[in-house]
Amino acid sequence: MTNTKSLKLGAIGLGIMGAPMAEFLMNAGHPMTVWARTPEKAEFILNQGAAWAQTPAALAAEVDVLFLNVSDSADVEQIVTDENGILAGAHAGLIVIDNSTISARTTRDMAKLLAAKGAHWADAPVSGGQKGAQTASLTIMVGAEPAVYDRIEPLLHHIGKTLTHVGDVGAGQIAKACNQIVVSGTLAAIAEALVLAEGAGVDPARVREALLGGSAHSRMLEIHGARMLNGEYAPGFKAKLHQKDLGIVQQTAQELGLALPGTSLAGQWMNALVGAGMGELDSSALIEVLRRLNGQTSQAD
Repeated sequence: MTNTKSLKLGAIGLGIMGAPMAEFLMNAGHPMTVWARTPEKAEFILNQGAAWAQTPAALAAEVDVLFLNVSDSADVEQIVTDENGILAGAHAGLIVIDNSTISARTTRDMAKLLAAKGAHWADAPVSGGQKGAQTASLTIMVGAEPAVYDRIEPLLHHIGKTLTHVGDVGAGQIAKACNQIVVSGTLAAIAEALVLAEGAGVDPARVREALLGGSAHSRMLEIHGARMLNGEYAPGFKAKLHQKDLGIVQQTAQELGLALPGTSLAGQWMNALVGAGMGELDSSALIEVLRRLNGQTSQAD
């Protein structure tokens, strides 16, 4: 691994994911400079000793590696290309590590813009939700040139437990899209299983216990199945963000001319959940859409 102790780090996006990630990097001994569209979100990390940059351009100009963690493709594009955006301050050798979940197409477009200035882009979307960010146990899927990956791998170990260099720029976002296909399909399957048990008058908690002992066992059934049973929907990952991610999956599939019918169905369930005013809840609240459809008792507050 490359020694990164002398690297100056920056961070943009200090929400429920970005803030703890930045804190872990600081605690590992790396100087940190930050910028946030909502300055109040930076107060915690500033109180930990981080410095403040006036603009993304100013931040990019003074750091070696810049972590980006915002909501969607449009946000990333704006922060990079605005008059005072990252691109305006980018210098040769700068590495932008984008932990956002965005489209592979936008990722590659941003990488080309930075490459014209001798800077580099690594897409490194994460899985593990808020808890994973708070415990530095995230799964990180990285798309980057091999030399860039070697440079940033030690930094990523400070925020994640499982790192995979999937391929060149854009490959990390494709891996994250695949992750969301599996997660959404599994959520829908768990919801349907519990709704069937409830509808048949069988204790769904006992059914889940039985399933956890067999081939249906999964971390999703373990964690999200419990949330569905208990109606505990404090967001580890908000439904509205899951909806956004499934939109990216569908957009990518359309660009490639691929049919993903199961993902389309899961996306419709997520649309219904957000449309019912539950977009701020954890995406495991998906079961509430099915409960309402079937006239069952809701567990939502």
